[in-house]
Amino acid sequence: MLSQTTTRRFTLDEYHRLIELGFFHEDERVELIRGELVQMVAKGTAHTTCCSNLIRELAQLVAGKAELRCQDPITLLSSSEPEPDFAIVRSTADNYLSAHPTPADIFLVIEIADSSLDYDRDVKMPLYAEAEISHYWIFNLVTNQLEAYSEPYKDSLNNFGYRFKRIFLANQSVELPIASSPLLDLSSVFPRKGS
Repeated sequence: MLSQTTTRRFTLDEYHRLIELGFFHEDERVELIRGELVQMVAKGTAHTTCCSNLIRELAQLVAGKAELRCQDPITLLSSSEPEPDFAIVRSTADNYLSAHPTPADIFLVIEIADSSLDYDRDVKMPLYAEAEISHYWIFNLVTNQLEAYSEPYKDSLNNFGYRFKRIFLANQSVELPIASSPLLDLSSVFPRKGS
């Protein structure tokens, strides 16, 4: 007789309760994706450098227009609470003390990807598209390119994705999808290899 393996899925409320109870060590990086707890991969030096560069550049560009959140949870309807590398969200009076941002609050989600590239494309992208997040960017550190996705859709087979993908090279600039469309200079974001 074959034994069956079952996977325990969690609701957002159960996940929040586990956090409140201290179930996860404070240094443990997990996120809830479609009801499953997913251990986030360790960050290499290129990822960390890109993240630091983005904090510096984005903080200046979004000041007074939106809020910048770094590796903080966003709440999606599909039993998911990912922690993207960055989310640019609308400002609120309580700065999201009462609840994490939801898709209606989000202008842009950003992931930085090297070893996580397939995961960010194959798992995170459909998740964000299903939540109708208008703009999703992947800073692809493998090819040193920005993959900018827009216009989420659902096809006839209930697959989710983005209608448009634009590639920006590391020496180009890209408009942020917020008020006054400030330009992000990508040459100041991508790590300079061999320097």
